[in-house]
Amino acid sequence: MSTLISTPKRVRRRDVPTVDQVMVEERAASFTRRSIKTSAKLAGLKLSVAMMDLTTLEGKDTAGKVSFLCRKALQPADPAWGVPTCAAVCVYPSMVKNARRCLGESSGVNVASVATGFPSGQFPLKTRLEETRRAVRDGADEIDMVIDRGAFHAGEFNRLQDEIASVKEACGEAHLKVILETGELDTYDNVRLASQLAMEAGADFIKTSTGKVTPAATMPVTLVMLEAIRDHFFETGVRIGMKPAGGIRTAKQALHYLVMVKETLGDDWLTPDLFRFGASTLINDVLMQIGKLHRGNYQGADYYALP
Repeated sequence: MSTLISTPKRVRRRDVPTVDQVMVEERAASFTRRSIKTSAKLAGLKLSVAMMDLTTLEGKDTAGKVSFLCRKALQPADPAWGVPTCAAVCVYPSMVKNARRCLGESSGVNVASVATGFPSGQFPLKTRLEETRRAVRDGADEIDMVIDRGAFHAGEFNRLQDEIASVKEACGEAHLKVILETGELDTYDNVRLASQLAMEAGADFIKTSTGKVTPAATMPVTLVMLEAIRDHFFETGVRIGMKPAGGIRTAKQALHYLVMVKETLGDDWLTPDLFRFGASTLINDVLMQIGKLHRGNYQGADYYALP
């Protein structure tokens, strides 16, 4: 293990609040019943685009597919609609150089890369750190790290925190998003504990899922993580970002998540600097809704290029 800059604040299970399952599920459901009017809806949809990490993480990824995704991130829709660029393009480490070339240095769209033995997190730490350093050298602005869920379930919380801190150090200037893979954590209490472990170890963002496990992002799980972020901010004054990923496919769902963020964390978190959607299929539905509000009618799904 590399020498740590500092030892993370240790988190013990008994120090982390328990989660009331009934309450969190009822509150999460309440956000889906908010009424969003036309002007606010359009603003929310455009903000959703600005918060998207367009993602391709398939074994058949090619340089051409990544280049296409980068072009879509730079200009998601007709310029007349005023749709912003996406926040980032997320790719495997082997595709970082290609994404960097396509996006340039000043486009405002970041290059994000999964690393640390994605999606299992089971590679030796030395290998995970080298993969992180390589992605950063190749031009990644952000690293999406997946935790070792085996270590978590074995109760090896100090080791888990030390690994996150080591990856954070390997990131250098790049931001670190820590993927909890909540579908494998089993309980809301475990999600809350893993969120706290990651934040204390240096995460800039906490993220729900790799997209490779079902269930991925859900509103109750995301609410548990948002409340952990809120409490961490109250305690430390440090703002940690949030990224739900996997399973968010419709514009209506995206707006529900934005309502939840606003009512849990406030307007300060309604920015791509602190909230992201991990999206591969979401963007086209959002663009269809934006087009409807601008044109008055829907265009067919085949009008929009596949992400």
